[in-house]
Amino acid sequence: MANRLKEKTCLVTAAGQGIGRAIAEAFVTEGAKVIATDLDARKLDGLKGADCRKLDAMKTAEVDALAKSVGPIDVLANCAGYVHHGSVLECSEADWDFSMDLNVKSMHRTIRAFLPGMLQKGGGSIINISSIASSVGGLPNRYVYGTSKAAVIGLTKAVAADFIKKGIRANAICPGTIQSPSLDERIATLAKNTGQSEAAVRQAFVDRQPIGRLGTPQEIAAMAVYLASDEAAYTTGTIHLVDGGFSL
Repeated sequence: MANRLKEKTCLVTAAGQGIGRAIAEAFVTEGAKVIATDLDARKLDGLKGADCRKLDAMKTAEVDALAKSVGPIDVLANCAGYVHHGSVLECSEADWDFSMDLNVKSMHRTIRAFLPGMLQKGGGSIINISSIASSVGGLPNRYVYGTSKAAVIGLTKAVAADFIKKGIRANAICPGTIQSPSLDERIATLAKNTGQSEAAVRQAFVDRQPIGRLGTPQEIAAMAVYLASDEAAYTTGTIHLVDGGFSL
């Protein structure tokens, strides 16, 4: 299939790398007008066919200004996030506040800014990246991350319930462990902190995936394309597991 998103305007946060980048690229391929944003605008280099813009999703004024600048959109893909490593005992007040702000409140900001335009157009699709580390399941050393991603699921369902009669769909994607620059950084840090080799740490991530490998950003993007498209017109308020069987 092709042009599944033709004539749709889609905005993607954290589009510079990983899942966000793959979603932005897939949306472009499917014929959408894509506004790709990232805190580090340099990461957007080479993203062909998209309107690339710098955005700090933790700053309400920037989000509101962007919404005013681009006007109404059809699809909002919230991909910004941060993985904190540690239990409650390793989670400082600052760690908690940063994680909840970036992982949850950034979505509140973008939805609050762009939803009025969707309502004006008579409909829209909101896609929030959550995780299997959430209300789906608990993982070791993912205390505040899992808490924040559970909140994303609650936020998604609340928006879906409030605006289901007005043409708005809101869904969450819950990835398993996905190969990305972010994962590479976490593996390097964990190896340094534990004295293990990076290869051993990476293998531990692979071993916890029942399917026997890490996922790819493109596999998450494929789900995002479906949720953004009219094929998903009867789908709202749900979580979509793309996790290699982790939640079995």
